[in-house]
Amino acid sequence: MQHLNRYLCIVLLLLMAGNACAQQDIPPLTLKTLLSKIGNTAPSLITDSAGISIKQAQAVETRNNWLPNLKLNYQADIGTNNNTAGPYFGFGIIPSNSRGVRDESNTSATLTNLGIAALDWEVYNFGAYRAQNKVAGSEVQLAQDQFQQSKYQLQTYAIGYYLQLLRLQDYINIQQKNIRRNEEIVRSIRSLAKSGVRPGVDTSITEAELSKARLNNIELENQLKQVQLRLAQMSGLPADRIVPDTTIETKLTASVLLPAISDADTTNHPLINYYKSLLQNSVAQENLVKKQYNPKILLEAAAWGRGSSVDANDHFNNLSSGWGFDRNNYLVGIGISYNLFDIRRRQLKLSSQRAATDYAQKKLNEQKSLLSLGISQANVELNTARERLKEIPNQLKAADAGYRQKLSLYKNGLTDIIDLNAALNILYRAETDYVQARYAFSSALFQKALSGNEVNTVLNLLN
Repeated sequence: MQHLNRYLCIVLLLLMAGNACAQQDIPPLTLKTLLSKIGNTAPSLITDSAGISIKQAQAVETRNNWLPNLKLNYQADIGTNNNTAGPYFGFGIIPSNSRGVRDESNTSATLTNLGIAALDWEVYNFGAYRAQNKVAGSEVQLAQDQFQQSKYQLQTYAIGYYLQLLRLQDYINIQQKNIRRNEEIVRSIRSLAKSGVRPGVDTSITEAELSKARLNNIELENQLKQVQLRLAQMSGLPADRIVPDTTIETKLTASVLLPAISDADTTNHPLINYYKSLLQNSVAQENLVKKQYNPKILLEAAAWGRGSSVDANDHFNNLSSGWGFDRNNYLVGIGISYNLFDIRRRQLKLSSQRAATDYAQKKLNEQKSLLSLGISQANVELNTARERLKEIPNQLKAADAGYRQKLSLYKNGLTDIIDLNAALNILYRAETDYVQARYAFSSALFQKALSGNEVNTVLNLLN
């Protein structure tokens, strides 16, 4: 039984070692690769891409609005031919009955048939077709810029999550160093307690600190996995494969990146382009309102043939004689149509659309202001973070020296566990402050790049 247990333990250790090696063999995922993957597979971008296709199809439909209507109709009817004098409105439900009025009522059945080819074409409407096409084109552009805006926002989120991964990985490394320090202290105290140099209560205090450090490490691991899951949902990559490339931290904090993004390019910024397209679409809609109530020039044409069982002498013949066309006609005409009350309708709708245009213009101005503010804030944060990075090495050096001094004094019985723990906490805080300073600098750097539309410049310099 003991041999079996020993064998199982060996197998378990081998499996754990193999799993650890497999995790270590996972290549780091660069930020540029991650953003490229998100740009191709993000569900929200696929949806926006389908929206572009819809607008493009609608634009093609709009471009064909000028096509005429050519209708072919045929009918065969049995009924009476019994008219009386007097006008009436048809209301679309009173059938036609052509012939003069007879002296007497006659309800004999007749058979007629009628074939018509009718052309109805709005030949010219004083620019309305052109205005419709411009609106359709502006809606396609708006959908495309909305896609780029969504891509930019996803890019922003992805960069933020990636920087969080780097920070959490650094925190985990610091926490593991902290665990090793606490384990070293525990071993020293146990040895000193056995020899009677230190009281046993010191062992309990240090073991509590060690347990706290392990719990903090568990929580950090959980946070890291949560961020990996968010990026996995955005990119379609397995969560355990999203391992940040920690080598870029040194490059991000290098001053060589700053001159490359000193000049912001907000002219073609995705957010600006979207609001520009929104404004242009509203202006196009405004122009369409002006045009769509203009007069319309119409071309009408028709050719038709008729046959009837009633002959020219008003004889009601056999119904079968009503088949076939014995009279043929055609009619061609051109006309103009204009509704005078459209003047008022155009004024009201134009006023409403101009308000929408004014709103779009203000949104564009607001976005430009926000981008400018974002660049200014990023510059301030960059300067502050740079000053932190210059000063923190002094804090780290002093904290490390203080901890080592307190540990040596404690081992020699010259100080107590409280002072040692205080020195350890100061060192731990200095290390986490350094990580936070690097994260703040990197975040400000990318905030400036995002606001200035210079993300690709930074990504190219990181490779």
